[in-house]
Parts: sequence; C-alpha cells; structure tokens
Amino acid sequence: MRLGHRLLLGAALFLPPRLTPRRVRDSRHYRTIDQYRFIGWFLAAPLVVYLVFVVSPFVQAFFYSMTDWTGYTAEYTFTGTANYERMWNDDKFWEALRHSLLLLVFAPLITLSLGLFFAFMLNAGGRRRGGQAVAGVAGTRLYKIFYFFPQVLSIAIIAVIWARIYSPRSGVLNEGLSAVGLDSLRQNDWLGGRFAVWCILAVLCWSFVGFYVVLFSAAMSAIPHEIYEASLLDGATRPVTFFRITLPLSWGTVRTGWIYMGIQALDCFALVSIMVPEHGMDVLPSYLYDKAFRDGQAGYATAIGVALFAVTLLFAGLMMRLARRERIEL
Repeated sequence: MRLGHRLLLGAALFLPPRLTPRRVRDSRHYRTIDQYRFIGWFLAAPLVVYLVFVVSPFVQAFFYSMTDWTGYTAEYTFTGTANYERMWNDDKFWEALRHSLLLLVFAPLITLSLGLFFAFMLNAGGRRRGGQAVAGVAGTRLYKIFYFFPQVLSIAIIAVIWARIYSPRSGVLNEGLSAVGLDSLRQNDWLGGRFAVWCILAVLCWSFVGFYVVLFSAAMSAIPHEIYEASLLDGATRPVTFFRITLPLSWGTVRTGWIYMGIQALDCFALVSIMVPEHGMDVLPSYLYDKAFRDGQAGYATAIGVALFAVTLLFAGLMMRLARRERIEL
C-alpha cells in the first residue's frame, strides 16, 4: 500500500463519509475504518487534552533540564548536558537515589506480601463451615474496615501522627521500648540517622497495606469455589491452595498492584518532607524540591526529575516484562 493511500486512510478515520474520497471508500480497508470512526471522534478531544497537559510538560522538562533556568525568571541559557554531568558527580543525588531504590524494592515486597496474606486469611483462612470449601475468618468485614482505615486519612495526617510516634522525647516508640525493658534500643533521633529510611518504609507499608487487602480480597472472591472444592477433595493444604490456586489466578491483580506500589514508593515526598528533619534524609522527589524551590536551581531540579522519570519507566517496564504470565482461563 502506497504512503499516500495510507495517509488518506488515516485521515478517513476523522472525516465523515461524504467528505472521504471515493477511491478511499472503495478500499477494503475502509470498512474497518468506518467501524472505528466514532471511536476516533470520541477519543479526539481527550487525546488533545492529554497531549497538551501531560505529554507537553514532559517534553518541556527535557528541554529545561539542559538549561540553567532558576525557575523565578523567564531568562535562561542553554547548557547542554551540564546538569546531567553535575548530577553524575553529585553525592547527595546518589544518596537520594539509593534511598528511593531501597523503598522501591522493599515497599512493594513487604506491602503486597502482607496484603496477600491478610486477604487470603480473610477469604480462605477460617474454619470450613456449612459444607463450604473455603471460608474466611470470623469478623471478616470488620477486619477489612480496620485494614482500610489508613486509606481514608490524608497522607499529611499520617505523617504528623507517625512523626509524633517516632519523637525521641515523648514518642510512643521510645516509651514503649522502655516499658518492656528495652531501653538499650531507644534512639535519640529515629528520623535523622541511619534508621530514617526504615522508619519511612514502615509508615509507607502501614498506610497502603489496607488498600491491597481490599484489592486482593476482591480478586480472590472472583475465583470460583468449585476450584477450591476440587483441591479440597485432592487433599490440598492451605499453603498449597494459596500457591497453586489463589496466587496464580490473582496474578494479574498482583502485578498491577506491584507497579502501583512501586510508583508510590518512588513518590513519598510528603512523608519525607513532613516527618524527616531538614537534611536528615532525602529521596529523589524531596531532593528535587529542595533544588527547585530552596536553591533556585530549576534547571538542575528538572534534570533530577528526568532521572526520576527514567527510573519509574524502567521499573514499570521491567515489572511488566518479568511478571508476565500466560492468562489462565477460569
């Protein structure tokens, strides 16, 4: 098919039939285009909005990352790859990146593991009753409400509450350690030293595990009970049921949740900026914010943003690739 004819076919997707050239309407490909014309018109406006407000800022970010723009004036000078060279030699950037990658690895692993465990217990961890193949623990609905409760709180409220818990003077954590005779484990600065990233990790997992309990519970409840009944007749134990039935049939939801939780781990700016004292610990978003708004180095901050975009895109691509499995038909 010639290039000109292909361009006319593409244009026919957005043209009404009376304005479409006859030689295009006579083409066998036009019938398929005619079916999708309405979809093309329906998606045209959202696509334009997406290009203007989502894609365009990304393109601008790549451009401004190669300038010395301060962010406070309209003047800037094109500097090429100078910001990226500076970033390569910036020890604080690499430290922030290390913290972000640590959260990226452990936050999804811990949160999704807990979410899967609690969801399985709520859906299939109780005693079998009434001839049911599987049954959840007693009070399942109440447990779901308790698990999901952090999701109804603002992340700022969560950060303030946990900052008080980690407080070295009157925090619940230090006082609790003293109450059980573990004074040697008390810390004078939970959020300013080597424990800061682990404290943030704990809060991040706590705040999101309830969401995944509900998400995975919905996925597990869609699994036909006949499959569990067949496994029960074969003498399968709960661990075998989980790894051979529940997890494979919920894998699509697990993969999506892993990507979503990874993005949340990379974007924990609010927790770090509210909980951690200045210079106590940085992740990529908080380091970007400091460079842009505290130091007036918007060009360099944009380069850090490009690096964060690359890490996020690489993570999502790897997860889509490594976690891909053949679809299991129920």
